[in-house]
Amino acid sequence: MLTLALAALLAGGSPNFNPDEPASVRQALQIAAKMESADPWGAAARYCRAARLGVTEAQYRLGILYAFGAGVPEDRKAAASLFSIAAQQGHAEAQSMLETIRYSADALPPCVLGNVDPAHAPVNLQATLDLDEIIAGLPKRKRWVAELVERMAGWYDVDPRLALTIATVESRFEPGARSDAYAMGVMQLIPATADRFNVRDAYNASQNIRGGLRYLRWLLDRYQGNVALAVAGYNAGEKAVDRHRGVPPYDETRQYVLKVRRLYPYAMHLPDAGRWPTPMPVAEAGSSAAKRTGRQKPVR
Repeated sequence: MLTLALAALLAGGSPNFNPDEPASVRQALQIAAKMESADPWGAAARYCRAARLGVTEAQYRLGILYAFGAGVPEDRKAAASLFSIAAQQGHAEAQSMLETIRYSADALPPCVLGNVDPAHAPVNLQATLDLDEIIAGLPKRKRWVAELVERMAGWYDVDPRLALTIATVESRFEPGARSDAYAMGVMQLIPATADRFNVRDAYNASQNIRGGLRYLRWLLDRYQGNVALAVAGYNAGEKAVDRHRGVPPYDETRQYVLKVRRLYPYAMHLPDAGRWPTPMPVAEAGSSAAKRTGRQKPVR
């Protein structure tokens, strides 16, 4: 099956597009597909750029190239990680490949995690950031906030490292952070979310963190511990995740999910491992119509 999959890919088979993908993304994938046989490195470079934005088909096709070392160094861990992410977003072929190679890993290629061409990536493809170094480097005025996040996470059965990751990506532990869309405080709560979780003063660090953790726990329960879906919901709202049956095709949300995974590189929320018999299929996440929240980067 692996040989057939590679042969089909290198034959330049047409990509399976998500109808919500922008025309520019569809065009880029079509060009990459035509390059796979004659210039697999060039195809891999293009797939990496699309995979960084969370394009599922690009993640799958890049996984095939890593599985066989076509244009990039052969690396089953990288392939398994890419197949896993694509499968979580409902890509059937990626799920089949994941079962075929029988490999499990959380080692996304550096070209997906950052602006690095795949051919220049080191053979050891562990490319996560060091959360401990980030926390240790915080100024004194923010360290108490990080300590509060870590302590309160256990109250809501949230992995402290995931809680610290969200606070890092959202505001870098700044209690007074405010975005252009009025997202507030350490966990960047929009007014509707603050009201929903009874946060009266969103600029009070303890209230804000409590509200953010309660929402995060609610999302983890909704998506059965699936980190990508939960954090996508945190950024864009659960209705957007349900509507698109996976990570919404918004550049901001896809980048947000990738930023979180660089610090918390686990597909499943660790405290919830084994809580459900099987991970929740993305295709069953629901179909409620929704609009994105419009949350933007906080104003520092």
